[in-house]
Amino acid sequence: MRKILVVGAGQSGLQLALGLQSKGYEVTLMSNRTADEIRTGRVMSTQCMFDTALQHERDLQINFWEQQAPKIEGLGVSVATPDAGRAIDWLGRLKGYAQSVDQRVKMAGWLDVFVQRGGQLVIHGASVADLDYFSRAYDLVLVAAGKGELVSMFGRNAARSPYDAPQRSLAVAYVHGLGPRPEHPETEAVRCNLVPGVGELFVMPTLTTSGRADILFWEGIPGGPLDVFNGVKDPAEHLALTLELMEKFTPWEYSRAKKVELTDAGATLAGRYAPVVRNPIGHLPGGGLVLGVADVVVANDPITGQGSNSAAKCAASYLSSILMHGDKPFDEAWMKATFDKYWFTTGKPVTQWTNAMLGVPPEHVLNLIGAAGQLQPVANRFANGFDNPADFDSYFYDPEDTADYLAEVASASGASEASVASGASSAE
Repeated sequence: MRKILVVGAGQSGLQLALGLQSKGYEVTLMSNRTADEIRTGRVMSTQCMFDTALQHERDLQINFWEQQAPKIEGLGVSVATPDAGRAIDWLGRLKGYAQSVDQRVKMAGWLDVFVQRGGQLVIHGASVADLDYFSRAYDLVLVAAGKGELVSMFGRNAARSPYDAPQRSLAVAYVHGLGPRPEHPETEAVRCNLVPGVGELFVMPTLTTSGRADILFWEGIPGGPLDVFNGVKDPAEHLALTLELMEKFTPWEYSRAKKVELTDAGATLAGRYAPVVRNPIGHLPGGGLVLGVADVVVANDPITGQGSNSAAKCAASYLSSILMHGDKPFDEAWMKATFDKYWFTTGKPVTQWTNAMLGVPPEHVLNLIGAAGQLQPVANRFANGFDNPADFDSYFYDPEDTADYLAEVASASGASEASVASGASSAE
């Protein structure tokens, strides 16, 4: 029986630990908090997981909240005008539903299950010195804790990390009492509201500790009008600021949020971090090696909602690589190959798309977003790209590819090029 240490009890660490446990591995999990501390603590993220990532949970039979969580069937994009109107407003339909489960619910639940199934849980904030000691007793050490001292073992890959500073300031509030969008009152959907030159507001249904809720999530360009949450400690003040900005920049969302209340005392979160890709292998002082997992080594801005999706895909990819390796040593060559498999299938496409969305959109991307308001197949494909970001490679980045794709869809749908051009021009 091979012994594996997993450090970090987030989406990737717990999914990997439970997956390895189910395959007969002797797994020790290190978490800096107990299940109860996680459950009663502050919200940690804005997770919305799409069908492929959800399937990895189903495959391990750890999709315990699938029946209770809202089934998100669409993803909508709105583009604000300078006078707070809407230049663009459309809803793409997802092939398979997405879901969001508050990580306080999921991680606490998974942690309990891991222990119930006989896993060894160590409640301790791990240091490099701790890992140096523990590594001698384990066949493999996986680091899935994306903050703190441990991350310093994984050097920044400058060639894959174009940004060295945060590109957005982040502000999250979980609320009860949000009304439906009047255009599609029957459809649970993620709403992406783009405010050019200012930032983005995301609204998504979720399941939290107190049941069905919604997440209000501002991403502000640093130094801009949304960058005002730093130092705001009072949850009520955080919510008031969130709503004030909604009223000013996205009044169509504010109109359904006038009666919202925070779900609980820990329902707000604010911060910022620089997107980064790191080298996947950490070298311990005593000569041992550790392998970084998910956002320890590929941390993207949440603008494309890929964090928990990438974490689930990374955990599934690593689990497959471990199982296929049998009883051979987990050496540096294996670690590199294991990360490379994840990088080229998931990490690279996600990083390319996310970094593109952080910049000022070029004209052909504006054309694409505008045309999606006229051509439902374009809206649907864009929405489903959140599940499979690699699909953007064939039509999103190159102006000629975009033009060819739009012409092809317009022709197939019988739409005139003039009507598509009209929709595209309103996005500019």
